[in-house]
Amino acid sequence: MSPPLTVALVDDYDIVLTGLAHMFDHYRDRVLVAEIDANTGLHDRTDIVLYDSFAQPESDHSELEALVKNPRAGRVVVYTWNFQPSLIAEALGQGVRGYLSKTLPARDLVAALESVHAGEIVVSDPPKRAGSAPGLDWPGRHEGITDRESEILALITQGKSNAEVAELTYLSPNTVKSYIRSVYGKIGVASRTQAVLWGVSHGFKPDHHRIDSWLGGP
Repeated sequence: MSPPLTVALVDDYDIVLTGLAHMFDHYRDRVLVAEIDANTGLHDRTDIVLYDSFAQPESDHSELEALVKNPRAGRVVVYTWNFQPSLIAEALGQGVRGYLSKTLPARDLVAALESVHAGEIVVSDPPKRAGSAPGLDWPGRHEGITDRESEILALITQGKSNAEVAELTYLSPNTVKSYIRSVYGKIGVASRTQAVLWGVSHGFKPDHHRIDSWLGGP
């Protein structure tokens, strides 16, 4: 029997990463989370680096390029809601080996990572807009904020303008405004300043550390 894959999870938000790590808990005979990186470089040599795109959008090509070139990263996989064809093409052109949807249930995500490790290039079918896979987490989820609304609020909390948010997420400006209005109603604020202050106090600022050896991993 083959040893389990070792996987490093990369994103700027602990709550997002720990939710993703928990998705693998029932598959520890096939996938071991070696480390969880929040805004820090890789320490361990891992088979797969899973780059979660939450609030560090897929259009951040410099970060993907750095991961692909990192000698500790076996193969790099993007984990995302956004299947803009140009993003997929650019990621694959940089050497990314998988472009996987956040709607995938855990069993399909594990199978896709195994295929990437075996040498395949795996791109999920573009998802019809649906909720994230069961088990994922994000800031504001318990306040009723959806996954996509949460990403918009996180970018606003980082100081991005509406135009920058639209550019980074490949959403139209009107769609971004619609998400913002919805978020304002859910958190009970009436201005951008109030929304940013709420975001800062509710986990929408990026984290800056590493969690090593998730649940006894390598």
